[in-house]
Amino acid sequence: MRLTKTLLASTVMTAVAGMAWAQSDDSMTESPVAGEPMADNMTIVSWGGAYQDSQRMAYVEPYLEMNPDLDVVWDESSGEAVAGMRAQSEANNITWDLVDVTAADAMRLCDEGLAMEVDIDEITAPAPDGTPASEDFGEDMLVSDCFIPQIAYSYTFGYRTDVDAWNGETPSEICDVFDLETFPGQRSLERRPHNNMEWALICDGVAQDDVYDMLETEEGQQRAFDKLDTIKDETVWWTAGADTPQLLADGEIVFGSTYNGRLFSLIVEQDQPVEMMWDTQSYDLDGWIIPAGLEDDEEALNRVKDFLWFATDTQRLADQAKYISYGPARSSSAPLVGEHATLGIDMAPHMPTNPDNSSNAFVQNYEWWADYRDDLDAKFQSWLAQ
Repeated sequence: MRLTKTLLASTVMTAVAGMAWAQSDDSMTESPVAGEPMADNMTIVSWGGAYQDSQRMAYVEPYLEMNPDLDVVWDESSGEAVAGMRAQSEANNITWDLVDVTAADAMRLCDEGLAMEVDIDEITAPAPDGTPASEDFGEDMLVSDCFIPQIAYSYTFGYRTDVDAWNGETPSEICDVFDLETFPGQRSLERRPHNNMEWALICDGVAQDDVYDMLETEEGQQRAFDKLDTIKDETVWWTAGADTPQLLADGEIVFGSTYNGRLFSLIVEQDQPVEMMWDTQSYDLDGWIIPAGLEDDEEALNRVKDFLWFATDTQRLADQAKYISYGPARSSSAPLVGEHATLGIDMAPHMPTNPDNSSNAFVQNYEWWADYRDDLDAKFQSWLAQ
């Protein structure tokens, strides 16, 4: 399924309406497994940093208050979730209970039989007005039979605002990343083909609508690598979401790609001399998958189902938007999003779906990446080693 910018934005756009915060649990419904035997420990795999903190504060800590005997262990391996789940499956040793992944990785894991297929209406709560979860999330969020949506977010660039060598110039578009003459200095890009290949082609003159058709060809892939070659020697390659914010804060780079929520934390919460460049931000979705094989441990599976029912309901997804600038996946969560939990600022201007930020956004083709990721990963790593 190829999501258009309009479809994705319309699904989560109302999350930036800036409506007053409303905290109410009157609509909470009991999970289908409430009262069943449940495990007293659960390993959650996530991404670390500001995003994991938002999960912890929005629904993990409240869930633990309701279940004080539960021990939650965090594993920050989501960036390597596919490799990790393949290895656990091959060893017949499933050690993860719930894994946070991108939409494309969820598709890959589902296609390989490594993630459980789920009925979204059985595993997640209805909206407060009784609307089934499948309708509340919307078909554009349900990109895989194994995927339980949480948020819409984007990859974009942060840049230092105090670079003397730029002579007062300010970057404003994605292709400024490739302009070493006007904007000299070290960059950071993620150590994977995602986004980098698309941005390279766009800055080599390929129209957004033609990017994936071009990227399917050997000529298009080489064209992307050739464009990336122009900044390769000035690039630090990151593997963890915390890398770019730290590099920017330390002044070791002048430009860096990362998740918009990480940059929000750096700019707004830490007050660093950094700004966000929204041009050609790359939209993505993130959510949960349950490892296949967990059904062999009924108590562990019951615990996961009970937690998911709570953590993905309308209020909890709205709660998460109080801590990080990601749009909640549920339509019913949008009216509950308002101010930051501690800073008291309106979250609307900081959302990737805000009209002022999303006018030239780019939507990843999740299905395409699910099909081509392994092949392009190998080519990308080979190119890096040259």
